[in-house]
Amino acid sequence: MIILFFFAFISGFVTIFAPCIWPILPIVLSSSTGGHRKPLGITLGIMLSFALLTLFLSYFVKLIPFDTNYLRIFAAIIIALLGLTLIIPKFSIILEGFVSRFAGRFGSSNQTSKTGFFSGFITGLSLGVVWTPCAGPILATIATLAATQSVNLATVLVTFFYVIGVGIPLFIFSEFGNRIFGKSKLLSKYTITLQRVFGIIILLTALLILTGYDTVLETKLLKYFPSYSNALNSFESNTAVKKQLNSLKNTSALNKSQDFNNSPFNTDYQAPDFVGITKWLNTNKPLSIKDLKGKVVLVDFWTYTCINCIRTLPHVTSWYQKYKDKGFVVIGVHTPEFQFEHETDNIENAIKMYNIHYPVAQDNNYATWTNYNNEYWPAEYLIDVNGNVRRTHFGEGKYDQTEMAIQQLLKQSGENVSQKLDNMPDQTPKVQLSPETYLGSKRMQYYYPSLALSNGEQNFTLSDNLNINSFSFGGNWNITNETAIAGKTAVLNYNFIAGKVYIILRPGAAAKTGGGKVKVYLDGRVIDNSVSGADDNNGIITVNSDRLYSLVDLHGKVGQHVIKLQFETPGIEAYTFTFGQ
Repeated sequence: MIILFFFAFISGFVTIFAPCIWPILPIVLSSSTGGHRKPLGITLGIMLSFALLTLFLSYFVKLIPFDTNYLRIFAAIIIALLGLTLIIPKFSIILEGFVSRFAGRFGSSNQTSKTGFFSGFITGLSLGVVWTPCAGPILATIATLAATQSVNLATVLVTFFYVIGVGIPLFIFSEFGNRIFGKSKLLSKYTITLQRVFGIIILLTALLILTGYDTVLETKLLKYFPSYSNALNSFESNTAVKKQLNSLKNTSALNKSQDFNNSPFNTDYQAPDFVGITKWLNTNKPLSIKDLKGKVVLVDFWTYTCINCIRTLPHVTSWYQKYKDKGFVVIGVHTPEFQFEHETDNIENAIKMYNIHYPVAQDNNYATWTNYNNEYWPAEYLIDVNGNVRRTHFGEGKYDQTEMAIQQLLKQSGENVSQKLDNMPDQTPKVQLSPETYLGSKRMQYYYPSLALSNGEQNFTLSDNLNINSFSFGGNWNITNETAIAGKTAVLNYNFIAGKVYIILRPGAAAKTGGGKVKVYLDGRVIDNSVSGADDNNGIITVNSDRLYSLVDLHGKVGQHVIKLQFETPGIEAYTFTFGQ
């Protein structure tokens, strides 16, 4: 991990040169006057709030559900108040008195307030909330793990080294502003005027944050200065960093999947119960591990738009049909990845579509997910008749081993079970394919030419010169944390390596008119029916429900191609690209 810590530190350090940090630099510069310890307060505040929100925002929202946009609004109000203190001296005196009393309650001395540390710290905390850095693979991995609540010590340490890297040049810049504007004799006679100018800059910035135009500004800067993002991507994409990032993502799964003398069983501990279930489907009553003792139980964590889960479901449903009369039970725990997957109607439609007849627990609040300390879709926990987890498997594949384990546990319970295994084909990709690609800003990694985008409605210029495994927007899009919402003339393209291409779409505003249309192009031409996906009809996708849509099927011929999607109906929401063999 030492290599990863080093690269995280360097990535943070060079962020000072990134276009995405430029909008907050005037505030850092203007706020640095007013005490010799104010630059330190600003720097520590930015580092602390950014690190905490990056790592633990998903936990905070889970404990106390709230709209995260309120944080930005609150931060913008604090920044606006600080701007007013520079413009209106009387207001500054009132606010300083309030800050002094507030700091005193926490044991801070009046001298601390005079040094400017506390006011600088408050400013820094606010800036850390509204700042969205240009995310390379390292920071994108941290964001992904945090979004799925998979934070561990290694993730915290990587984030720590990143913010230390950010903090050093930021402190130098802030200290420079403090010395120039606080001690320069040349500028001393213009102090009041400069303070008012800085106050106006801060107020304007707060207004940009409140209206969301700060994200538009950051996006335009990234568009005009793409070289930083490209350089960062190349810097963080070396083999050593990739290897350690993969290790960081898979550590928990590896720890949970140790072999027990090459048997199909790899663990043995008391099964956690089903807790916090929003609704039980396909059953007349709630179930518990205690109720299921005496049965062999497979707990399958899934979500209905996950392509990996979809490829696993035929095996799970087949095992249920094959062994249900032998004392075998499957509990599908549906834990949503996206907001629309919380809707019961959508899950019920998926249950019918995938021919699921076993009980499904709707785990909207991640309560059972957390109780199992789970991290992946799909994830399978095989439980014996005594209520102990005997086998875990994460992701696709190894279906024969799982079925062998089911058979052995049933035999141990006294059932007569045939040794014959399912001969169902394993659809797990055997070759390297393009990665799952999120289109929302929170987990976006592969956008070209930049690596991450800020939220808000904006216009894009489509790039036809894409790197492999990257995508580009064109036309009008509204970018949110989870999704990209198509506006007028919206298009996107993706340079992929795969045999099959899928995308999660939602009608969104287009649902009011009965759904929307998306035109599909492959390698510059409207896709031919011979290689179109199951949801293509002469190159047109009709988006009439919230689900995974099949775009391309090359019938096992994996290759490099460019897909282009032209959104003919505004309002359609695009979430994630996934790929198959």
